[in-house]
Amino acid sequence: MGKFPQNFLWGGATAANQYEGAYNLDGKGLSVQDVTPKGGVPAKPGDRNPLITEGPTPDNLKLEGIDFYHRYKEDVALFAEMGFKVYRTSIAWSRIFPNGDEPEPNEAGLQFYDDLFDELAKYGIEPLITLSHYETPLHLARQYNGWANRDLIGFYERYVRTVFTRYKDKVKYWLTFNEINSVLHAPFMSGGIATPAEELSKQDLYQAVHHELVASALATKIGHEINPDFKIGCMVLAMPAYPMTPKPEDVLAAREFENQNYLFSDIHARGKYPAYINRFFKENGIEIQFAPGDKELLAENTVDFISFSYYMSVVAAHDPENYSSG
Repeated sequence: MGKFPQNFLWGGATAANQYEGAYNLDGKGLSVQDVTPKGGVPAKPGDRNPLITEGPTPDNLKLEGIDFYHRYKEDVALFAEMGFKVYRTSIAWSRIFPNGDEPEPNEAGLQFYDDLFDELAKYGIEPLITLSHYETPLHLARQYNGWANRDLIGFYERYVRTVFTRYKDKVKYWLTFNEINSVLHAPFMSGGIATPAEELSKQDLYQAVHHELVASALATKIGHEINPDFKIGCMVLAMPAYPMTPKPEDVLAAREFENQNYLFSDIHARGKYPAYINRFFKENGIEIQFAPGDKELLAENTVDFISFSYYMSVVAAHDPENYSSG
């Protein structure tokens, strides 16, 4: 029987917005997570929009998390005791650029991650760092409508240049966006898009997707320039779909469902929009606006690896309402 190699990276994962706490300390700005106290559940039954508050509220448990911000040393020691060889977490964008559009970063935020990475190094734990994990700075959501606005590419570029340069000798493995395809289902949480879901057109949604994909390619380019040893990957939410029945229309429905996930990994790994999504765009009247250089940037800066989260499989049907839930 084969064995895992000695250098196989066993570990675990968290995200800054889930566990750090200290949401308003040391210059950190608010993120979209700080105003979604129910974790993105609908504001009311049947609503596609999440509950969003004007500001932080006491029922938002993520504001305190597990207070990792102050307890990281004892927690990292526990990770080492468990045998972690890799630890995936994220940098809170709004801890580095509180509003997202400042010209200069917040030094206190940068120092926190310096200290965290040094602590991981003490135990020989390799950090795997996500640059954007469901925590777009709230100002960018409210002032710019998040990734629906191409301006976010420039703000993201400033952020990634800052952290790549700062941690170029402490972090080797990077992810550009967490579950990037989730923007199709949770545009505010995933993409900071403030437009209510029922008012958000497919055109604007997929244009936001394009902006994120261009930003991801740009981050890959910048990272490889700053440190050629960086390994930069994409991260997708993977939900394998099976047809409800062997009927051709259900088989096609499953394929169409999976294509909405595959398009993200295909573009990241192959550097161009696949034919199946171009057909989808044509059928839905979507025309992606490419800026000069976008095509070349995507083609020339593909990722070093693909990662994914797998929670469950799903069943797809051409006409799901005809099938009884019982």
